[in-house]
Amino acid sequence: MPPVRKIIHVDMDAFFASVEQLDRPELRGMPVIVGGEPNSRGVVAACSYEARACGIHSAMPSHRAHQLCPRAVFIRPRMTRYQEISRQIMALFHRYTPLVEQLSVDEAFLDVTGNLLGEPSATRIAELIRVDIHTATGLTASAGVSYNKFLAKIASGHRKPDGLTVIPPERAQAFLAALPIGKFYGVGRVTERKMLEHGIRTGSDLLRCPLRELMALFGKSGRFFHDMARGIDHRPIEPMRVRKSIGSETTLPTDIRDLAQVNAALNEQVLEVAAVLTRKQTGGRTLTLKVRYGDFTTITRSCTTVRGFFDADDILAHLPRLLAATEAGRRPIRLVGVTVANLCDEREAQRWRFRQLPLPFPA
Repeated sequence: MPPVRKIIHVDMDAFFASVEQLDRPELRGMPVIVGGEPNSRGVVAACSYEARACGIHSAMPSHRAHQLCPRAVFIRPRMTRYQEISRQIMALFHRYTPLVEQLSVDEAFLDVTGNLLGEPSATRIAELIRVDIHTATGLTASAGVSYNKFLAKIASGHRKPDGLTVIPPERAQAFLAALPIGKFYGVGRVTERKMLEHGIRTGSDLLRCPLRELMALFGKSGRFFHDMARGIDHRPIEPMRVRKSIGSETTLPTDIRDLAQVNAALNEQVLEVAAVLTRKQTGGRTLTLKVRYGDFTTITRSCTTVRGFFDADDILAHLPRLLAATEAGRRPIRLVGVTVANLCDEREAQRWRFRQLPLPFPA
């Protein structure tokens, strides 16, 4: 029987806002919002715990956040600074194990079953990591320790901020049974509403729900929820997470109907995406256009080509056709975005193009 895995999930506390409070001590203890200006059409990217106490959360429109907390300090994001500190933190993780799966700039999974310290206690390692982070950066992090990724991630958010929660195998079922259904990984607002409508309010309710019923309600996700209720998650730590797409989007200053303005906004996004493709020496086979109308209805239009998309010219050659498949020019548009996916290099694209060539007709 394989040994029980020891998984840690580390999640920085209000990372963007905490960095701003770190760099500007006068902001400590104040409600800080990182994102769009209060009089703009932007949204909250992150906020401090002082701002959260006012009911503010990420993705909330900035003007609404200002209404809830007029004294909040609004700051534009400084991604270069956040990435600088993120690199420090990720380097700390690798002192303990090579099995680090970075999820974003401020969180990661670590498999410490067999670690570089030879330390048998995952809890002790999590404690050391949190001390290291605070010593190196002045920031706090919360950590969760368990035997799989799902439980470790739930645990890290259980006692935020600056918390540590351990869920050993013998406590997992009781912990999950009492957990509100909205706290389960993969249960968003729409799924939560549907579960509540069917009387599934906690993990214990989910545990009692037959697999057949869950699959009837949620399709393939039904099996996933069935396993989660039982604390089953065999996903391994993936140290090298392959980026699957490169994209850029922007919320426009006002809703626009004029096609020339729409195209001007799209051109900016194309140039940003093309710059990243060039820097990373990559391209992709699928191009996706994202449009959000003034009423917040969001649509996407995609195309996949044999040639691929490696620069701005490649993207601009196909974008007009995708835009023509929307209601641009007829409905006001709030947001536009461009994404290149199915990433590959030129050599891969050539091989793919060769495979797509029609075979000669047999003699």
